[in-house]
Amino acid sequence: MEISDIPTLNATLNAIATILIVSGLVCIKRGNEKAHRSFMTAALSVSTLFLAGYIYHKYSVNWENRSIGAEGTIRSLYLLMLLTHVVLAMVIVPLVLRVFYLAIKGRYESHKKWARWTYPIWLYVSVTGVLVYFSIYVWFPPVGS
Repeated sequence: MEISDIPTLNATLNAIATILIVSGLVCIKRGNEKAHRSFMTAALSVSTLFLAGYIYHKYSVNWENRSIGAEGTIRSLYLLMLLTHVVLAMVIVPLVLRVFYLAIKGRYESHKKWARWTYPIWLYVSVTGVLVYFSIYVWFPPVGS
């Protein structure tokens, strides 16, 4: 695997995390706590792999920034999405860890209250992570890439 393959791998991990997060929600809504636990644990694992890959990639390329090759409204919308994605990505880590801690400790009422806020943020970060990847590498690569 080349260093240039990591963004694609990370986008794939984000997409898998999205599927796992939604599957976990569906399971708990249907009362299947065991499957919910399995899906959410898998989502945490995949997201952890993503974070490790992201940090490794950024470190390996000296934290260089990439941007999209679009201008005007598309660029503005991308930058808005990127801003919300980055801010919420920083917020989601402690939130997810808190929700998991509450579940492990059997504090299910608190777990549910925290999860109501954490779930949509985690889902948003996962989905926009994939959209950021497609914006930079597929739809609007920088000129000369």
